[in-house]
Amino acid sequence: MNLSKIKTGVYICHCGTNIAATVDVEAVAEFARGLEGVAIACDYTYMCSDPGQNLIKQDIAEHGLNRVVVASCTPLMHEPTFRQACAEGGLNPFFFQMANIREHCSWVVDDRAQATDKARSLVAAAVERVRYHHSLDMREVQMTPATLVVGGGIAGMESALKLADAGKQVYLLERESSIGGHMAQLYKTFPTLDCAA
Repeated sequence: MNLSKIKTGVYICHCGTNIAATVDVEAVAEFARGLEGVAIACDYTYMCSDPGQNLIKQDIAEHGLNRVVVASCTPLMHEPTFRQACAEGGLNPFFFQMANIREHCSWVVDDRAQATDKARSLVAAAVERVRYHHSLDMREVQMTPATLVVGGGIAGMESALKLADAGKQVYLLERESSIGGHMAQLYKTFPTLDCAA
């Protein structure tokens, strides 16, 4: 896609007071409006809520957005939520980028001005990064649910046994002519003086 045709929507989440107590979210949204390719930038109390997600879907349709950035909490928690919202709005879900301004700004920086500056930087980076995203498609492939354990020493054998006990098919690969590793070369083991082999 021609980078001059990028239309990005930027959404800054208050996360209640988790973010807004430390980061000036309105100032971050105002900053985002001036970034290259940004068609719309706003802040909202809870972006992960149904009304927050509907805002994204509505803006995709009304403003012809082809990229979306959400600055909120951890992607581990809500990246699938926002990707789904993008998909439901008619946008490829991989044209989405998330900036974590909760864990990376508001929860770790006490000074409001510094936290706000850092949030601006993270949003600017996310806006720049999403410009270069490509359309991706999910697909399923056939696979064999088996495990290859490399090394037939004590650790490898123990791993193979645990996996087999869990009902998995296991292939144990050893380059030497016998398994046991260094342990098999010992005569007796401490403290029982049992035969190592």
